[in-house]
Amino acid sequence: MQALIKRASSEVIRRRFTDSANLHPAVYASLVDYLQAHELLRFTPFDASACQGATQEDLSVEKIRSFLRTARMARNFPLAEDAAPDTVLTQLRLLRNDAPTHAAVLLFGKEPQRFIYNSEVKCAHFHGTQRQKPIPFYQVYKGTLFELVDQAVNFVLSKINLAVGTRALSAQAPTAYEIPPEVVSEAIVNAIAHRDYTSTASVQVMLFADRLEVWNPGGLPPNLSLQSLRQPHGSYPANPLIAEPLYLAKYIERMGTGTGDMIERCTAHGLQEPTFALTDGFVTTIWRKPGLALEHVGGEIQQVTEQVTEQVRLLLKVAVGEKTRAELMAAVGLKSRVNFSRNYLEPALAAGLIEMTLPDSPNSPTQKYRLTDKSVLPVQRSKQ
Repeated sequence: MQALIKRASSEVIRRRFTDSANLHPAVYASLVDYLQAHELLRFTPFDASACQGATQEDLSVEKIRSFLRTARMARNFPLAEDAAPDTVLTQLRLLRNDAPTHAAVLLFGKEPQRFIYNSEVKCAHFHGTQRQKPIPFYQVYKGTLFELVDQAVNFVLSKINLAVGTRALSAQAPTAYEIPPEVVSEAIVNAIAHRDYTSTASVQVMLFADRLEVWNPGGLPPNLSLQSLRQPHGSYPANPLIAEPLYLAKYIERMGTGTGDMIERCTAHGLQEPTFALTDGFVTTIWRKPGLALEHVGGEIQQVTEQVTEQVRLLLKVAVGEKTRAELMAAVGLKSRVNFSRNYLEPALAAGLIEMTLPDSPNSPTQKYRLTDKSVLPVQRSKQ
């Protein structure tokens, strides 16, 4: 009996109530969830319902076109590159009676938080292992879901350890984060894609001295349990109209392999397996090992000389050898070309820290980028 209670306790969401007035709506909401899960009750999901007060004027044509270019390149999206924005939205089922749905606003809105304020992502960095004030670093990110993923991933990657080795054994210096960037990205994009957007809470990304916690207001579909997340399982997106564009832009795979990949990549990297839990929402915990980055590059690092932004500093650390724009974006964990160009590549080029391999043909499809002599000091050995 104790074993049964322990197992059930890890897979339920507890809610407090003080009287019948508070209990009644909670029971009613659970009943609705049960009826919907068993297809005895159907209603329009949040992401497919019209966003009250929003019109197509509140959507960014530039963001839709940028997505279209990415989707065509990444997944062979069938629409032509010059397709009209409303054609793209119709193809993605993001219009309801010609009005944008919640999914459309979240994905392509000029100011998504103006309509869905809780869609922001809160990021915090704690030096210890507990939540304590004052918080050393706290940032609230706003924007489309694509921008939120990129900003939150960059926040984590700029705070965890990154080691850049020497070119003693190869023309290309080795680099390694203490946590694989793809694991960080998977945890964050899962939280943003599968959260409950009817909740007033926001996704929280919290970095501690010993772990990274990614929390979202949501749970698991009836088809899945915490145990099944550690095994091969199907994909049951909580927000299917949000999941489709994220898939087309290669943010997710829609194969139910995300949690399994995280476990496999962490263990292969030398980290403890991630943990998943249901509390008042869903939390993914990735365990840190700060010294691991240095171990992967043999204990040698390079130092950056310029006083630059964290974004440029991060770019310089991964720009070893000659890399294409796509390779650099992957190395820093970004998928938004606009964000990458504006905050990473253009400032680094302007400062003379990175140069083009084909400066006379800046738009060449074979264009690559490399560090300049201005970007690094002689190699120093780390004693840690």
